[in-house]
Amino acid sequence: MTSLTITPGRPLRGTTTVPGDKSLTHRAIILTALAEGTSTITGYCQGEDCLNTMRAFQGLGIPITQTPTELTVCGKGFWGLSEPTGPIDCGNSGTGIRLLTGLLAGQDFFSILTGDESIRRRPMGRVVKPLREMGAVIGGRKGGELAPLAITGAGLHAIEYSSP
Repeated sequence: MTSLTITPGRPLRGTTTVPGDKSLTHRAIILTALAEGTSTITGYCQGEDCLNTMRAFQGLGIPITQTPTELTVCGKGFWGLSEPTGPIDCGNSGTGIRLLTGLLAGQDFFSILTGDESIRRRPMGRVVKPLREMGAVIGGRKGGELAPLAITGAGLHAIEYSSP
């Protein structure tokens, strides 16, 4: 049997920054865009998924400025979003495309959500089906199961829905 001696190292000293939470950053961008007034998000996740959500809201007419440590979002209220001039690219963000599908289904304009090759293969039916039951008009490949999704905003109505 081999003997091994372990000598303790010196204590670590310093400061580190923990990356922001992706799920919280998506939701913070969405909620501050829908609020009225200027909001600041510090410690945000700077991953590509969250940056795609930020760019999506910029494409919907929401001014957002970005520094390495914070986002400043000038929210315009729930009805303050503008019809985008082209498709909104969600990149590889399943969270982003699904949350945006629900939000845009209730707006009064037309929009298209797309993403990278991986997103265009992911099933969207579990989001699209209840929204259609609520009155949303959503088209897409395979009967709306796959992105790109074309969303014609509508007044949504309440439903009773049992999640599978």
